[in-house]
Amino acid sequence: MNRVIVVGADGSDAATSAVEWAADDAARMAARLRIVHAVDRSPYEIARFSTPGQDDVIMLSAQSVLSDAEAAARKRQPGIDVGCERLQGAAAAVLRSRAGDCAEIVIGGTGLGGFPGAVLGSVSTHVAGYAHGPVVVVRSDHDTVHGEVVVGLDDYHACEPALGYAFEQAMLRASTLRALCAWQPPAHAHIPDDAYDLDEIHATQSRTAAAILQGWRQRYPQVPVIEDVRRAHPVNALIGASAMADLVVVGSQGRGAIGTVMLGSVALGILYGARNSVAVVRS
Repeated sequence: MNRVIVVGADGSDAATSAVEWAADDAARMAARLRIVHAVDRSPYEIARFSTPGQDDVIMLSAQSVLSDAEAAARKRQPGIDVGCERLQGAAAAVLRSRAGDCAEIVIGGTGLGGFPGAVLGSVSTHVAGYAHGPVVVVRSDHDTVHGEVVVGLDDYHACEPALGYAFEQAMLRASTLRALCAWQPPAHAHIPDDAYDLDEIHATQSRTAAAILQGWRQRYPQVPVIEDVRRAHPVNALIGASAMADLVVVGSQGRGAIGTVMLGSVALGILYGARNSVAVVRS
């Protein structure tokens, strides 16, 4: 069965960048690309804002958005299978509903109503926080190629889905994979750093990282791997590494009742601060 990549389109520059990114990934994966536009009628259903012919205008606008997005995808990757869907509902809910039957969801970092230079918008926060499977938040400057995929590494099973996605992306892109493990000594206000054997902590973290990666290295022998163990806060370390990465992949355990909580502080921090595209892979 062919894989499917779903990308959200809303007519914004950020969404066009997401469509182009998704088209490239569809070509790499030999996947079908499905461009989704959500028609949210709720703002227009208040009686005093209703105007004659409103439905026709909304439908024409939606069709224009999809036509332009399809043209952008075909121009980017002429050989891929592209289809369009116009669905009813809020954008975040519509995209989240497609998570179960696709290889990944791709969305722009801001979209309509976003702030220039910001990575994160409300739709991307919600979808990355709730959807199962990879959610890619695309930066508009994705055409610069660095030849490196970065994945955040920890010693929990929650990072396994992220590692699987990161290794596949690195393989498909013929890129190096940087597995970044950031650690900090236990935080106690009245105990100085020199009370700990920092070299031993670093060595332990390095051994843990090597053990986690061993099976993945065997599964993807063609992927060059850099084991990057640093004494730093994980958000700061990953944001720093993102400057020279084509994609940063982070896992999220998905605990909690609110979307931003479900992302976890590290994933949310990376989405806000990363300089290039980010994939959140929930376990």
